[in-house]
Amino acid sequence: MYDFEFVKPASLADAIAAMGREGAQALAGGMTLLPTMKQRLNQPDSLVSLNGLAELKGVSAADGVLTVGAGTTHAVVAATAAAHYPALAALAGQIGDPMVRNRGTLGGSLANNDPAACYPSAVLASGATIVTNSREIAADDYFQGMFATALDDGEIITAVKFPIPDKAAYVKFAQPASRFALTGVFVAKGASGVRVAVTGASEEGVFRWTEAEQALSGRFDASALEGLSVGADGMIGDMHGTPEYRAHLVKVMTKRAVAAAG
Repeated sequence: MYDFEFVKPASLADAIAAMGREGAQALAGGMTLLPTMKQRLNQPDSLVSLNGLAELKGVSAADGVLTVGAGTTHAVVAATAAAHYPALAALAGQIGDPMVRNRGTLGGSLANNDPAACYPSAVLASGATIVTNSREIAADDYFQGMFATALDDGEIITAVKFPIPDKAAYVKFAQPASRFALTGVFVAKGASGVRVAVTGASEEGVFRWTEAEQALSGRFDASALEGLSVGADGMIGDMHGTPEYRAHLVKVMTKRAVAAAG
């Protein structure tokens, strides 16, 4: 490790002010940031801890929308969202291991936008809205490629608003060591149709499988996907699976998610 300043603000306003300094970076759960700092892949001058800010935590539901504070851990989402959005709670309960679930946060996952993270698929499939200290960003505009988002420098995610769908499910083929998604698919069916979001498969990060959405909006059944396929171009290839394998998994996981959603 190396020398850096650690800032623990008492309020969101203090955190915003601290993030305005050059070289500052927000620290949520630290599940991704701290390992990259140890490897000198990321070297911020100061870390602004968001962990103690109660205003960034909590889960609430009203008028068909589930609002989750950005500082809410995966474990809390898994335990408290089940009554309102079971598929989201089930997703949170599959992330990493107990240590990761008790430290990692929704906001930290979305700010990092790892191409194999689970939460981005739920946000994109739900048509959620990312709320920051300065604006609201639609899910379709937020994700901008591998580790890239629409966030500006110093901008802090404060909450995420999830429209609660009529039916939804998340299914992933997990990499056994990390529990990241080798390929994961979140399917959500609402009044406006079906949205299908895929994580873990593409070099561009999370994406919507629009052909599957169109087929499932006409008939919400796994059989509607027969004849559809995803090309291997642009898919991730590594020691865990070839691009062709991941392309195959997209369809398999989508069919399983539809079946699970009922």
